[in-house]
Amino acid sequence: MISPAQAARVLGVSYSTIRRMVASGQLRAYRYGDRLIRIDPADLDKARRPVTALTEAA
Repeated sequence: MISPAQAARVLGVSYSTIRRMVASGQLRAYRYGDRLIRIDPADLDKARRPVTALTEAA
């Protein structure tokens, strides 16, 4: 399990983005006690969005 800050570094996004992803259900987080939040690294692959290149029609 990794911290939200570590997850942000792995995905190349901000900490705020990780928080939004957790809040929206796009990324699962686990709470331990009152404050400690951890993310399963295996869930990071599932949270990555596929990147689609858009091309201009000729």
